[in-house]
Amino acid sequence: MSRKAAVVALTALAPISWGSTYFVTTEFLPPDRPLFTGLMRALPAGLLLLALTRKLPQGAWWWKSAVLGALNIGAFFPLLFLAAYRLPGGVAAVVGSVGPLFVVGLAALFLGDKPTAKSLITAVAAAFGVSLVVLKAGAALDLVGVIAGLLSSLSMSAGVVFTKRWGRPEGVGALALTGWQLTAGGLVILPIAFLIEGAPPALTGTNLAGYAYLAFGNTAISYFLWFRGIERLSASSATLLGPLSPITAAIIGWAALGQALGPVQVVGMVIAFGATLVGQMGPRTPKKPEAAKSFTSPEQNGQELSMDLEDSGVRR
Repeated sequence: MSRKAAVVALTALAPISWGSTYFVTTEFLPPDRPLFTGLMRALPAGLLLLALTRKLPQGAWWWKSAVLGALNIGAFFPLLFLAAYRLPGGVAAVVGSVGPLFVVGLAALFLGDKPTAKSLITAVAAAFGVSLVVLKAGAALDLVGVIAGLLSSLSMSAGVVFTKRWGRPEGVGALALTGWQLTAGGLVILPIAFLIEGAPPALTGTNLAGYAYLAFGNTAISYFLWFRGIERLSASSATLLGPLSPITAAIIGWAALGQALGPVQVVGMVIAFGATLVGQMGPRTPKKPEAAKSFTSPEQNGQELSMDLEDSGVRR
């Protein structure tokens, strides 16, 4: 296996893991607490990584970490949850699947990466494939929900591009930078969750097990792999791994929850997966940039929660 293939494979584990969030949310967590769930995913994972790495931001990295944490986690989660409440079925996932197109535009603007025909075609194909997997007939649109979904996708896409642009400070590993972002994002969600949802619910052992999985396996490890991968891949290539999340969610839903998986959904999976593979083809992995600009995810592109929330207890 080539070095780039190994990087792609490890990075792909992140959106694949995020695809399991729907199953965990519906089977292990208390219903109707989406913001509290987002908080429990981000803040404990971030604090754990801070404790393990024992590194805090210095200088400009205080505000950079806050911006990246807000884009990748803090703003992304609430906007995505709002879209899930306002949009029926898989519409939120389809709206979120335009993330690769946002990344193509933002990468051209801030990274100087000129968009290519391949990047545009694969981004459109991925969004179309996801729509076939999750979109139900007769799905209605809600303007506020659509705007929230687009903004959530734009937020995560901007997080990918700016993390790529700013890199990471010399002597700081990807694990520490992941901890900074998760902690900052969790602190953004904290007041929103308590303002909208009130005090935390009473938790059972099953709930705690579900939150532990989301915080550590689904978030701490997965985001580390995601950010580490974006450091080594182009922004557009990494974002095109996002469709693996709704594909995984659909497969788990079929295998574990008995959800229907018809020919149209299978065709959509093939199209989305094919676009993901094509998006990884190209020049070999670029040489790692200077430390100051070397580092740069559902999330997302942000697909993980979009699929996770459809038709679940998170939507009323």
